[in-house]
Amino acid sequence: MLQACPPGHAVRTAFRPRHVSNPSQPAAPAPTSGVGDAVRRRGAYDRPMDHGSNPWRQLARRTAYRNPWLTVWEDDVIRPDGQLGIYGVVHFVHRAVGVVPLDEAGRVLLVGQWRYTLGAWSWEIPEGGARPEEDPLEAARRELAEETGYTARSWDELVRAHLSNSVTDEDSVVWLARGLEPGVPSPEGTEQLELRWVDFDEALAMCHDGRITDALTILGVQRLALDGRRIAR
Repeated sequence: MLQACPPGHAVRTAFRPRHVSNPSQPAAPAPTSGVGDAVRRRGAYDRPMDHGSNPWRQLARRTAYRNPWLTVWEDDVIRPDGQLGIYGVVHFVHRAVGVVPLDEAGRVLLVGQWRYTLGAWSWEIPEGGARPEEDPLEAARRELAEETGYTARSWDELVRAHLSNSVTDEDSVVWLARGLEPGVPSPEGTEQLELRWVDFDEALAMCHDGRITDALTILGVQRLALDGRRIAR
């Protein structure tokens, strides 16, 4: 169900991607407590790190579980401290893609749905998965059209991110879509969706106060704010 909201704010349309260098930072000095270096944990803070060297060694890999969307591997490893261990890795077949649809009034189109994994309702930007051979931008176009019916004339990449890099190699990309044209949505059988237009400031507030907890949505909306797209009254 599409809920109309009153016109919001005008948005500056110029898109200027920011290119931020990320030079290697010197290692933080080890804390001094008067008890000497002997009590410091080996390798923690007391020497510079080689950012290009992998301190992990993989000995073996087993497939613990697999379905058409993901694989779970269990690896035998030698840890950075030299001890034997195991590491579980969740590998997703598809790349995560998200779209921040922004209209001429400065409103964001959100998609609401019940998330089975959370057992809770979730407000999100339109999002889905890009197949391994699929251009992520084309996947984003497809997801926007399927979930909302909208197409867009203008697309700008907002942010790329690894979503939970301690347990999965899943990566993601979020796009800004403008010049929106309505159409007929065609959600999948697993999707029972509600659409809601909100002012950009409201979407940002929802990310800040916990009404939105979806990672791609928070990444896209906050990057949009950080990139300096000021909302003019």
